[in-house]
Amino acid sequence: MNKVYKNSPESGYTLIELVIVVIIVGILASVVGNSLGSAVDVSRQEETMTEMNRLAYAIAGNPDKVSGGNRTDYGYIGDNGAPPPNWNALVVNPGGYLTWDGPYLHDIFSSGGISSEFRLDAWGNPYSSPAGSAFSSSGGGATITRQYAHSLDALLYNRVTAVIVDIDNNPPGSDYMDSVRLALTFPDGSGGYSTVLKYPGRDGFVSYDSIPIGIHALRLVYIPEADTMMRRINVNPGSNPHIDIQYHSDVW
Repeated sequence: MNKVYKNSPESGYTLIELVIVVIIVGILASVVGNSLGSAVDVSRQEETMTEMNRLAYAIAGNPDKVSGGNRTDYGYIGDNGAPPPNWNALVVNPGGYLTWDGPYLHDIFSSGGISSEFRLDAWGNPYSSPAGSAFSSSGGGATITRQYAHSLDALLYNRVTAVIVDIDNNPPGSDYMDSVRLALTFPDGSGGYSTVLKYPGRDGFVSYDSIPIGIHALRLVYIPEADTMMRRINVNPGSNPHIDIQYHSDVW
C-alpha cells in the first residue's frame, strides 16, 4: 500500500488554509462590492446633475441661447412672470394660463403629467420645490443643489429705466412731458399680463419697478400725433436694464 505524504497532491488542504482562503475571498468580495457601489453612486450623481441642469433651464431659461447679442431663452419664468408652482407646470398648463407657452421640458421617460419621471432624481426621490431660485436632490444622502439665480428678487423684481429724446437729443421738458406716454407690458405671474403706463419727467426719464425676467414690450406714444414706437427690452436676472429711445423727428 502506498503511503500518502503531507506534501502530496492527494493530501488536500488543511482547515486553516481553507479559513484563510475564505477570508481572502470575503475581503475581495467586499472591496469589489464597495467599488461597484461607489461607481453606481457616481453614475447616479452625474445623471441627477445633468437632469437638474435641464430642469433649471426649463424654469429660468438657458443663458447661453443668444441671438444678435441678446438672450432669447427665459424659460417658464420668462413667459409667466413667476416660478412654476410645481414640477408638473413645466409640462402641463397649471390652470388656463394665457402666458404659458410650454411644454418647457420634454421628458424622455414619459409623456408628462403626474406620472412623469422628471420629478425624481436618479435614486427615485423627488426634487424639492421649484418655486424659488434653487432646488435640490438628497437622494444620494448628500444634498445636491442647483441654483438658477442669486435670489428670487433677481428673477422677479428688476428695475427697467428709459430716457426718451427727439431727433435733436432734446428731452420733452415741462411743456411736452405729458404728451409722451410709455406702456410696459409683462406677464403678471398668474397667467395674464400687466401693462403699466408712465409719463416721463422733464428730462425724459422713466422707471419701472418689480419687473420679472424675460423679453417685454415697451410701447411709446406721442399723443398729439398718435405717433407710436415699439421696443423690446431684455430683462436678465438682476440686470436692471436701461434703454435710450430717440424719436425720428423734432417732435418738441
